[in-house]
Amino acid sequence: MDPTFIHLRVHTEYSLIDGLVQIKPLVDEAVKNRMPALAISDQGNLFATVKFYQAAVHAGVKPIIGADLWLYNDEDPKKPFRLTLFCRHNQGYKNLMRLISRSYLEGQQHDKATIRREWLSELADGLIALSGALEGDVGAALLAGDETKVKSLLAFWQDLFPNRYYLELHRTGRPQQETYIQAALNCAETHHLPVVATNDVCFLYKDDFEAHEARVCIHEGFILADPRRPRHYSEQQYFRSSDEMQKLFADIPSALQNTVEIAKRCTVTLTLGKNYLPRFPVPDGFTVENYLVHVSKEGLEDRLKIFSGSRIAYDQRLQIELDVINKMGFAGYFLIVADFTRWARANGVPVGPGRGSGPGSLVAYALKITDLDPLAHELLFERFLNPERVSMPDFDIDFCMEGRDRVIEYVMKTHGRDSVAQIITYGTMAARAVIRDVGRVLGMSYGHVDKIAKLIPFEIDMTLDKALAQEALLQEHYDKEDDIRTLIDLARKLEGTTRNVGKHAGGVVIAPGKLTEFTPLYCESGEPEHIVTQFDKDDVEAVGLVKFDFLGLRTLTIIDWAVQNINALRKINNEDPLDIHLLPMNDAKTFTLLKACKTTAVFQLESRGMKDLVKRLQPDCFEEIVALVALFRPGPLQSGMVDDFIN
Repeated sequence: MDPTFIHLRVHTEYSLIDGLVQIKPLVDEAVKNRMPALAISDQGNLFATVKFYQAAVHAGVKPIIGADLWLYNDEDPKKPFRLTLFCRHNQGYKNLMRLISRSYLEGQQHDKATIRREWLSELADGLIALSGALEGDVGAALLAGDETKVKSLLAFWQDLFPNRYYLELHRTGRPQQETYIQAALNCAETHHLPVVATNDVCFLYKDDFEAHEARVCIHEGFILADPRRPRHYSEQQYFRSSDEMQKLFADIPSALQNTVEIAKRCTVTLTLGKNYLPRFPVPDGFTVENYLVHVSKEGLEDRLKIFSGSRIAYDQRLQIELDVINKMGFAGYFLIVADFTRWARANGVPVGPGRGSGPGSLVAYALKITDLDPLAHELLFERFLNPERVSMPDFDIDFCMEGRDRVIEYVMKTHGRDSVAQIITYGTMAARAVIRDVGRVLGMSYGHVDKIAKLIPFEIDMTLDKALAQEALLQEHYDKEDDIRTLIDLARKLEGTTRNVGKHAGGVVIAPGKLTEFTPLYCESGEPEHIVTQFDKDDVEAVGLVKFDFLGLRTLTIIDWAVQNINALRKINNEDPLDIHLLPMNDAKTFTLLKACKTTAVFQLESRGMKDLVKRLQPDCFEEIVALVALFRPGPLQSGMVDDFIN
């Protein structure tokens, strides 16, 4: 059976202000309603694009990529118009990414990222436009009865989007909609324009309306019962079925048919899982691969100057690693990491010796990315990079907290500011926080809500359902008190939804060209220098961008201060400066301090649980410190392995 209606305007939870729709349930609902295609058009962003695309394709639903944008209003900048754009093809998708990026970098007005008409002149190719109904510029002119303005606006839009501009119609029970629809239909007939029906979806089910209003109030700082708060939404903005939409627009069948027509016209194919490594400039006469071989061999010579053992094992291991790295196409990755760690050291920014699986690489040791000899410590290269399991290498590089931003600045200068950005993170409404937020918008007293919030166990991945199961007193309040039941039931509907955006602690992406070829960009108002990707860590990797971890470590800063103080004293006493890299690994006084559990401010050894383990194990060599850190994890601690090792 041919489809009769496709939802085009849907705000997911990633709209942050007004969307309550989560991606997987949304796609499931489309499948249940036998909709062969589905669009999302979040407010001013493409945050959810990759997640939506993957979920839709997996479910056999055609994904339509779009966004609901704010259009700058010359006459009243505080009241921008709406314009919804959908991507017809991959070039249209690239243009939409550029447009949205520019809205954040250049168009922020009164807490809204706006686009300008003149930008559209350059970037309209491959895009289909919906007028924004009452909130669009044409809609406002129609309601004002300004025929002259309507005519000039339509001339502009039809010239910009020939056969790709639709007058949008809603029937969601909000003021002036029917007046507008009548005017829009007359206008469409006069100017030979197509009309299209949308339901301006903000939540999945009708009974989600109160939860949606609570979300809006949390964002805007209102109380639900406040009679003065703005009410922009209606309970009809749910994911209506095709049948419901057919009944609703039975008098305008073309408005329904055009939703299907737009769905047919829009086909974007994302290439996921293919890596695009940034380019590394190498001297004339070299390829990236043979340059890596050249500098690695030079670096190993330098490392082994003070080495008196057999060279054969080192040369063999280096060759094996270089063959794997070059075969997998990661030579440039190693050279880039080596470049910025070398710059950091040369410019007084302390760099960590390496952690995670990275120190298992002899190439990394030769390039001075890490400072641990993997052969001396019997570390495996295969844990870091394995041709049997093709995944990107991932160095976690620690920098002194105070110098980390200088290193990122160097990378931006080296690779170009339009090719480097930090990575976005999404904050969600966790169990305790959502109880406090919902309590506030319900107008409940702080003390009462605080008492309930504190009954929720403070554990990772805690949910309200888990808390009710674990905490008998919380369940008792829920069973016996109506206001607490209302609070928790409403909070359950909001729990886990995306609330705000932040910045990844260490993640930086470097693209082989302009970032906007791969991901849209975002920045807070007034902070155009603090750019982040609109795709999170998983999604930037899915679209093929390479993530580099620049971790700021306070411990390195403290060590650096200590070394500076020591060397200042040594200078007064005409003594040689201390070189931290030459400290012995078997210093008896250090182990005496360690065994006395004096490990505050010692990285990974300072927690209460770790101090208890140190007290029991009494380490007296470096290998036992290694064992301590490896054992202090949930698996070994719960299995009894730690006791076996200590015994």
